[in-house]
Amino acid sequence: MAHRRIKRGPTASSAVMFGEELRFYREMAGYTQEELAKLLHCDRTVLTRCESGKRRMQPEMVEDADRLLDTGGSLKRLWDRVDWNAEIEHPDWFQDHAEMEAEAVALRLVQCSVVHGLLQCPAYARAVFEAGDEANNPALIEERTAARLGRQKRFLDPDGPLLVAILDESVIRTAIGGPGVMRRQMDHLLSVARLPNIVIQIVPFGHRRMVIDKSMVLLEMPDGQHWVYSESLDRGHPSNVPSIVSGHQRRYDRLRREVLSMDDSLLLIAKALEGFKDEEERARRSRLAQEQLQRQQRGRLCRGGPRVAYPRRRSGA
Repeated sequence: MAHRRIKRGPTASSAVMFGEELRFYREMAGYTQEELAKLLHCDRTVLTRCESGKRRMQPEMVEDADRLLDTGGSLKRLWDRVDWNAEIEHPDWFQDHAEMEAEAVALRLVQCSVVHGLLQCPAYARAVFEAGDEANNPALIEERTAARLGRQKRFLDPDGPLLVAILDESVIRTAIGGPGVMRRQMDHLLSVARLPNIVIQIVPFGHRRMVIDKSMVLLEMPDGQHWVYSESLDRGHPSNVPSIVSGHQRRYDRLRREVLSMDDSLLLIAKALEGFKDEEERARRSRLAQEQLQRQQRGRLCRGGPRVAYPRRRSGA
């Protein structure tokens, strides 16, 4: 008989609990992962990630699993109670960092070009994924966007962990998704910067003495360990090697000497916001003018069309 392999002690992850129940019912029904995956019309690796709590199962697949495993609807009821946005899904190479981020007591980061995921508003996060490899997969874009927003929840709580973000000015100048998206993103930065646990500071173009060509995150964990995380094109690079961590810490400390004060940083963000508002208004006026021109051209075409002779009605007829 199959046995429940529940992790000892409580778990903060409801997705893991769902995965354990899925595995339990599968084993009770006598299916291997390969067999059940075939019946659910998915790859075995997909089912493996669902059972480990690292992938969100699609609702129709959950209903099929309930039917195949004869659970009486238990899986769907549990699935409905999971806050999937806060749980998953992240790319495999990013998953370990996301889990550490969810436990960290403090994050200090340096970011260039793009707003860090923990500080992105929904429209901006979606625009980032639309410009990436996910561009032709709307479902994956929505899934990744929801997962990114889910990571933010504990940091957007006034009693949440400390988050200190050093942003290169290019972050607030690089227009992603158009002026409307950037306006909302600048509004969002100004809003979250009012939280007591979040500090946002800008390194302006004119003050830079160091080249900011790589982003990084310094993590302080509950057990006192310190980690550094950086990324290349398609891979994450976490490290807790003391010499590596201290080297990045020194780089971070040097950058802190070049940042604007928090008040001046927020003033620069507010100026960027006004610039995007003006740009959005100009785009709106241009669009209206173009629509008006098109209506006028259509009107001239209709009036200038060939005349059609209709037979005159004879009087008394």
